[in-house]
Amino acid sequence: MTQADDATRTVPPGLHADATAVAVSRSLRHDVPMTTDDGAPFRVSFVCSGNICRSPMAGIVFAQLAAEAGMAERFHVESAGTGDWHVGEPADERTIAALAARGYDGSRHRARQFDPDRFPDLDLVVALDRSHERILRSWAPTMDDAAKVTLLLRYDDAWPQQTDVPDPYYADRHEFDRVLSTVERACRALFRQLEPAVRQGAP
Repeated sequence: MTQADDATRTVPPGLHADATAVAVSRSLRHDVPMTTDDGAPFRVSFVCSGNICRSPMAGIVFAQLAAEAGMAERFHVESAGTGDWHVGEPADERTIAALAARGYDGSRHRARQFDPDRFPDLDLVVALDRSHERILRSWAPTMDDAAKVTLLLRYDDAWPQQTDVPDPYYADRHEFDRVLSTVERACRALFRQLEPAVRQGAP
């Protein structure tokens, strides 16, 4: 990206720690918090640095998986970046091209920065690498909200030694395609974890 991944913006005033234990579904790996509202969609946000490469891929892929399973209305899927460098811009043209080559439409995406005020409205916040995970947890208003933050690759057993989805921003188009393959596989694994519990919660 155009800024260092570890760069953080000031945490908004009023954020505080809360010792309340998070309610989780024990049927899911990594203690994924589940919504307690019957009939409400499961709300997930994918977060990378600038919201023009990795997180748009993840959001678009995951939304497509939900649609193909007939569960589009059971999930609210969004993506964002920890930085504000690309707010309002389309996804990187290489992201759009890689997605299009596999039948996904990334043309309508517009980048935005993650807003910590969104935490109470989300069930899961999926970071694409550890720098995003650290930043997001530092922004979380409560411990419950911090517990919603996880890493995408934690759900894919094919990457036991890898925690970060590589940033393709400074690489060529081939790297974008490779990163998309990684994102697709991990999103499928995450969807397999969430789908039974979310489907069971449907009215």
